[in-house]
Amino acid sequence: MNNIVTENLHYRGIDLNYKVAGDGPVLLLLHGANGSMSFSPIVEDLSKHFRVILPDHPGFGETKQAEWISTIPDLAYFYLDIIKTMNLDNVNLVGHSMGGWIATEIALRDSHNINSLTLISSAGLSVKGTPMGDLFSWSPEEAASKVFARKEFIDEMLAKVPNEDEISLMASNREMAKLLCKEAQFENPEIKKWAHRLDKPALILWGDSDGIFPEPFAHAFHNIISNSKLEIYKDCGHVPMLEARERFLQRLTDFIQMLT
Repeated sequence: MNNIVTENLHYRGIDLNYKVAGDGPVLLLLHGANGSMSFSPIVEDLSKHFRVILPDHPGFGETKQAEWISTIPDLAYFYLDIIKTMNLDNVNLVGHSMGGWIATEIALRDSHNINSLTLISSAGLSVKGTPMGDLFSWSPEEAASKVFARKEFIDEMLAKVPNEDEISLMASNREMAKLLCKEAQFENPEIKKWAHRLDKPALILWGDSDGIFPEPFAHAFHNIISNSKLEIYKDCGHVPMLEARERFLQRLTDFIQMLT
């Protein structure tokens, strides 16, 4: 991971902490409620082909919270400003879970500097008859079995014993995720209303055993985004970039390189 550097951008009172690596087409990775750790293991691989930017959202990781950011649409406008401030062009948005919701809201508002949209196990929609998992109420054992499908990943998650700093970080991430998502129930009905504005090429990647946003959520996104392709990974849970790592990396790389 020698080519990955950590940088900081000061904007409107926020010191945005982000990792950056590689050269080429820009990938802006937008993480989910647990923080950037889900994306961290694949940054180096992606940086062989792309300029990868992985920020900690305000209120997550090393980026402090700002009082004026309290909703997912707030974050969407924030990142539109960051894209402009960093002079980024033809940005490939790649969002996981809550980050997929952020990416969707960005693309709805202004796709001028957006090249593509990749949604991974994304929040943002509701599906009649298919409730999402109640991730804020689960025990560690329940969470592991909902996040992952395969026993080795479940066992690995349960075997990790976080230190005090990691416990504090997970708690602050969780509280910020609650602020952003819980009242809205992880969805925005306006997305379906304005889905025709999602006019950039889109890739939707999902695990067939996702216990947070089950597979019907993937089809719901595919149905409302006209220019989208859908891939479902078998025996895979909520984090396909880990559980289906090689297939995921190849599919994402092929998709973006085809557009550039």
